[in-house]
Amino acid sequence: MKRQDRSKTIATALLTWYRSKARILPWRQTRDPYCIWISEIMLQQTRVTAVIPFFKRFISAFPTVKALANAKIDTVLKHWEGLGYYSRARNLHAAARTICMEYEGNLPTDVTRLRTLPGIGRYTAGAIASIAFGADEPVLDGNVVRVLCRMECIEADPRQAQIQERLWALVRGLIPKGQASDLNQALMELGAMICLPKNPQCLICPARQYCLALLHQKQQSIPFRSKKKPLPRYTIAVGVIWKQGRILIDRRNADGLLGGMWEFPGGKKKKGESLRQTVTREVWEEVGLEIDVQKKITAVPHAYSHFRICLHAFHCQWTSGKARPLGCDKVRWIWPSQLKQYAFPAANQKIIACLEK
Repeated sequence: MKRQDRSKTIATALLTWYRSKARILPWRQTRDPYCIWISEIMLQQTRVTAVIPFFKRFISAFPTVKALANAKIDTVLKHWEGLGYYSRARNLHAAARTICMEYEGNLPTDVTRLRTLPGIGRYTAGAIASIAFGADEPVLDGNVVRVLCRMECIEADPRQAQIQERLWALVRGLIPKGQASDLNQALMELGAMICLPKNPQCLICPARQYCLALLHQKQQSIPFRSKKKPLPRYTIAVGVIWKQGRILIDRRNADGLLGGMWEFPGGKKKKGESLRQTVTREVWEEVGLEIDVQKKITAVPHAYSHFRICLHAFHCQWTSGKARPLGCDKVRWIWPSQLKQYAFPAANQKIIACLEK
């Protein structure tokens, strides 16, 4: 079968399947470009089931680009709390402000201008342009990569630049004129529901008769997976510092990991230090306080995408010094009842839960 005929046949099979089997999702019930943009950012590296409640709450709090642009970043981060990858929220906020200043509050419709916005790359621009504006633009996320590698029996590492460009070309070649929205979503849906990383459901795949990996019984080994290196592990110690009934919190610098989030002062344990010594040193370096480290509150193991930590938290009593943002963006003394007003990373949330008990 000629490439053009094969692509047309595959597209027809995928579109027929998608239009009858697609999941009903809140961002599929609207053509509002703003809602589609928010959903695409939230869905990066996050499962659909986890995104749905966050999406609904976020859109309720910030129903328009203007509402998001006018919100304080602390408020935006608080509504993003628990979803992770907080740079996405910061980029959304920055992009919303740019859209209001340069595009009168309307998302640009073409991929070139979309890609100038913070947090919007090649995939996201293609998704917004095709789904929201009907442009014949391709998308290539992890699900689509897996589907195409199996469909074409591509055994090379899909992260290679030349393979990436081949995959982009394959998607573009599948798109029937005027149907990029459904075709792109069909590919992503197939990868999410049937063409799974492990144990793909080949027997019920609408494109199984065109899948070259299935033909050669290589669907389990494609796409290529490199061996994962062991993730680094760090020991972190922080202090819940008390002064006249209040607790000190500080806000992380915007340009770093978890930027803009609030936390309890502390940091990485150095070789040869005790946990209490780590808290004392880190608090001095971060906020300029001398403290008395007291009872341990809890130890929280937590996984990030590229490393693991164990976070040890201690009750501490302020003894001297004025809190200053030496290694952070801002410091604040607050009442325990105010903790829920601030956006904290997940590991710190577990410390707060212990404090509440």
